[in-house]
Amino acid sequence: MNVCGRGLLALILAVMAGPRVCGADEPTTTGKPDAVCVGCHGAGGNKPVSPQTPRLAGQLDDYLVEALRQYRSGARPDPIMGAMAKGLSDAQIRTLSRYYSTQPGLTVKY
Repeated sequence: MNVCGRGLLALILAVMAGPRVCGADEPTTTGKPDAVCVGCHGAGGNKPVSPQTPRLAGQLDDYLVEALRQYRSGARPDPIMGAMAKGLSDAQIRTLSRYYSTQPGLTVKY
């Protein structure tokens, strides 16, 4: 399967799993914070599956918090990220943002 096909498959699986895995009533301490995000953004947010998918590792915590809140509210329209962020609580958004902001990134080549 080529890179595009794998990316599309990962995207479909992530969108289907998103509401169940990222439910607002789920505690933020279960599993890895990036369990769903890894499908598109790669391990630790450093290996996106396509050039259109941003690298999250090493981004500023505040930037990630604001971006996820905007995706959740619809102020930043994106059909995939809107669906993924819709079920996230503020605590989950902070946990994800903290996790990705502390990962080594933006200097890692892929």
